[in-house]
Amino acid sequence: MLLWYTLAEDLARGCRTSTTRDSQRVARRVKHEGFSFMTITLPQFGKDFERSLDLGCVDRLGFQGFAWKSGLPVFLSGFLSQIFDSKSGRLLDYPNVEAIQAVRQLTLLYGKLFLVSNEARERAAIAGYVECENEVSNFDLRFTPEMRRDFRRVSNVVLGRMLRRVDIKSRDCHMLMPNHGPGGTADGLKGNRKWSHMNWTVRLEKVFPSADFLLPNLSYYDRLEDVDFVEPEAEIPVKVISVPKTQKTPRIIAAEPTCMMYAQQSLKAVIYEEVERDDILSSFIGFIHQEPNQLLACKGSSSGELATLDLSEASDRVSFEHVRELLAFTPSLFEAVDACRSRKAQVPGHGVIPLAKFASMGSALSFPVEAMVFITLVFMGIEKDLNRPLTYKDIKSYVGKVRVFGDDIIVPVEHVRSVVETLELFGSKVNSSKSFWTGKFRESCGKEYYDGEDVSIVRMRQMAPSQLKDARQLISWVSSRNQFYRAGRWHTVKWLDSFLSGILKDFPVVGEFAAVLGRHSFLGYETQRVGGRFQQPLVKGYVEHGEIPVNKLDDHYALNKWFLLRGDLPIADEDHLERSGRPYVVDIKRRWARPY
Repeated sequence: MLLWYTLAEDLARGCRTSTTRDSQRVARRVKHEGFSFMTITLPQFGKDFERSLDLGCVDRLGFQGFAWKSGLPVFLSGFLSQIFDSKSGRLLDYPNVEAIQAVRQLTLLYGKLFLVSNEARERAAIAGYVECENEVSNFDLRFTPEMRRDFRRVSNVVLGRMLRRVDIKSRDCHMLMPNHGPGGTADGLKGNRKWSHMNWTVRLEKVFPSADFLLPNLSYYDRLEDVDFVEPEAEIPVKVISVPKTQKTPRIIAAEPTCMMYAQQSLKAVIYEEVERDDILSSFIGFIHQEPNQLLACKGSSSGELATLDLSEASDRVSFEHVRELLAFTPSLFEAVDACRSRKAQVPGHGVIPLAKFASMGSALSFPVEAMVFITLVFMGIEKDLNRPLTYKDIKSYVGKVRVFGDDIIVPVEHVRSVVETLELFGSKVNSSKSFWTGKFRESCGKEYYDGEDVSIVRMRQMAPSQLKDARQLISWVSSRNQFYRAGRWHTVKWLDSFLSGILKDFPVVGEFAAVLGRHSFLGYETQRVGGRFQQPLVKGYVEHGEIPVNKLDDHYALNKWFLLRGDLPIADEDHLERSGRPYVVDIKRRWARPY
């Protein structure tokens, strides 16, 4: 709460207003409603504010639970009156962009705290997952032959060249490089234990032969006697779990069986590679770099020509029937994708259910496949507007105007309504509170802009630390301190320096890429001594430390891992066959280290 008060005063100075009464209101509301006022109620105020920017006037249906005076909410009215007309509530011709950023910063500061939701909210989120699955099943019944034909045709025009290259590679298992992801699996295997898994499904065997995927070479062929081949009805279902996201709503993901994830990674790598190789397609789809989406959002906020769309439950609403039509002209790739797709899920409180969706978040293929489905639907919406079949020449004309990164979508404003209608016709759900096209506010991939100006904010991810043992909180708050520094919130930074110095015995000035928990400065970093093997600058501070679990791997399992991890560079972790997996506990240790 002290951080919020300090930040409010800091922002008020920049906008020449006062937040004394706003701080008093916050104190009263938190006293009576609890901290959920900061994590749920205020973020909703922030969303209503963004919607008002898009509408061009204050939305009287929003800002529930806040008092009004004339045309504006009383809360934060010192900032709001610099953005909207105090009587009519209409957006000013030249609103104060700094005030826009201030309102967003104060209302959304704690909206993304990693908090465990209560059991009722978790049950509601799980029930929402099941309901979403039912809606996908209902969509499959409405997926008419005409819709399938149009989807298949447009996907072939947009993605056909790339998909055929992937199809050729998927026919030869020697061109596929499987791997294990860092996360948990449905069968509970972690770290190096994943490499010694010897379960393989009969469906996988048809496309991903165990002799090629589980063995380093055929001299170990006799080891296949240890492989347990699982029939379809006995396959392990994906494990649906909730993980902390916000206090209001947990994130629902699904952990895949080890063997499925292992095969999925091989197809994911090929798809990523072929999209990046395609000069045209790589301008429409992003898998790794978010900057192109952010730049287009900035352009859209100033020119008004580009809209930013956000989808709810994006991966959960991609039907397997979408994928069937997407890959209709690449049968080998479809067979491979189908073979490594889990067909059922273990849902808490609901048992094992069959899956109509292609895959939940947690599958290695959910991200690339949803991007291909969404880009197809975007161009179907554009085609509907043009009222004629799209050609490849038409597709190329939209370079720099259309882009998809996960569920963040950029489209021309002139086609936005047709695109939204098409997305929803094909089962997607456009998040109206995070989609913008009528005003000058845009957001995409974690960056927000108003009229070409960056109004992005700093979000606190952890509750305040109170002792050195609160390692995750300390790491997060030091990171936030440095983000506030780069944003020029000097009084807030001063308060955070005082607060964090009370916990950390050493809190030196360090460079942006230093491992030491320290303060960033535009003036450089400090050096307390010169030493070490290479006589380099050193400072004393706290360094993040996590003990990687002992998880030894030997025999042909180790050889298989070594072959699959080989590349142009040496393996960074020389102990990867002795220790593996994520640290059970993240800690910080005080020692000498480089300040840059």
